[in-house]
Amino acid sequence: MTALSIETLTARHGLLEAVRGLTFSVAKGETLALVGANGAGKTTLLRTLAGAHPVHGGSIAVNGEDVTRLASHQRVRRGIALVPEGRKMFATMTVAENLKLGAMAGRKGEWSIERIIGIFPNLEKRLHHKTGHLSGGEQQATAIGRALMSNPEILLLDEVSLGLSPLIIDRVYASLDGLMTSGTTIILVEQDLSRAMAVADRVICMLEGKAVLEGRVDELTREQVTEAYFGLNRTRTEKVPA
Repeated sequence: MTALSIETLTARHGLLEAVRGLTFSVAKGETLALVGANGAGKTTLLRTLAGAHPVHGGSIAVNGEDVTRLASHQRVRRGIALVPEGRKMFATMTVAENLKLGAMAGRKGEWSIERIIGIFPNLEKRLHHKTGHLSGGEQQATAIGRALMSNPEILLLDEVSLGLSPLIIDRVYASLDGLMTSGTTIILVEQDLSRAMAVADRVICMLEGKAVLEGRVDELTREQVTEAYFGLNRTRTEKVPA
C-alpha cells in the first residue's frame, strides 16, 4: 500500500523553484533515501511534505488523503513527523520534556519514553538533563525520539549525521536499524552515499530541484548514483524499474 504520494510538487523560495515538479510515491514500511548535493532541494522537499514550507503547485497525499493545504500540526495528526536539519531542540527543557512534546499530537500508538530508551539507551541517564547540555549524538537521538512520540506513519529524517563524528554517526544508525524494520515509512536525507545506500530500499537523487535518478538500491550502482549526484547524466531523467 502507498503511504505517501506526491504529484508534480513545486516549492519556491521567492522566484527560485527549489522543488520542481516532483512526482513519486513511497510504500508503507519503505525506507527512501533522498541524496544530492547542497542546494538540490532535499531539505525544502522534506519541509514542504511536513507543512513547514508552502506548496506552490502539485499535491501531497497521505494514505490516499489529500493534505496539500493542511497546516503542519494537522499533518502531524495525519501521521507525518519531521526530524529537522540541525535538530531544533528546546535547549532549556529536559530530554523527557522534549519527548513529551512529541506526544502532544494526540495520535494513538505504541511509542512511549520507555520504547524510545529501548532504541536509544544512551538517553536513559540523560532524561532529566537539559538538552542544551547534551552531546550532538544525544541531541539527535532526542530529536528522533521526539518525532517518534507522535506515533508517525511517515518519518522524515533530515541529515541525521550532520555535525556528528563518525563514531557517533555509527551509533545513531545502529540505533535506527530496529526502526527501519519496524514498519515505519521513512524518508531519509543523507549526503553520505554509502550510508544512504546501505540502509535504504530505494533512492532518489535530486539535482536543482528535480529527480534525476530513481530506483531500488539493489538495482543501482554507486557509479550511477554518483553521476546523477554531480549532474553527469543531465541529458535525461533515469528511472530504474521497480
